[in-house]
Amino acid sequence: MFSGDSEAQARRKTLAVLLDEVRRVLDSARELNTLYIAVMAGKSKDIQTSMLKIRKAEDDVETYRRALTRELAELGTMLMNREDLLRTAYDIEEIAGYCSGVAFRFSIVKSEVLKKGRVSKDFGELLNMAVELVHRLNEMVRALSLNPSAVLEIANKIQHIEKETDDKFRSLVPLVFKQVKSLKDAVILKDIAERVEEMADRCLRASDSITIVAMGL
Repeated sequence: MFSGDSEAQARRKTLAVLLDEVRRVLDSARELNTLYIAVMAGKSKDIQTSMLKIRKAEDDVETYRRALTRELAELGTMLMNREDLLRTAYDIEEIAGYCSGVAFRFSIVKSEVLKKGRVSKDFGELLNMAVELVHRLNEMVRALSLNPSAVLEIANKIQHIEKETDDKFRSLVPLVFKQVKSLKDAVILKDIAERVEEMADRCLRASDSITIVAMGL
């Protein structure tokens, strides 16, 4: 596809696909917040609408990742860091999978369960942190084309937010078991919290991969 292009042109086109991929992951993460609000309000129609949008975003992310894989294969050795780019694309794709998994689990939770004490507030804060992490990833990928030197600074911010997410997760789980009386509901909420925390971990891993790509530019 890029056989007649220079390495610089090939890199720009490849990074454009990677940016499209991470933008759709960001769309999914933001929609996850919208779904949470719908769950809190008990609006089943809005929940299903958000679920469909998140699934569509996940499919789009996979499509972009596959396109990037094909393009890198066609480029051959034209790009020295093609393996790093591919690893980054897979790391970003994993985050979309976590968004979908968290969305499904929230969709089966009753609104009154989340409204116990501070549970809803803390879950909202945890989700906002996850969305912020994906937003920062989007900034990192955009910086690859515009200002690679800014990537490390954004990566440091991601590391800081990820630590805050860990702290919020550690405080939320005991709170859930203290304030949610049903063991079944408490276990589901614990599973959701764990998956959001794992999503944050994947964001940190993707950040590391993007940093490696930036070092090769």
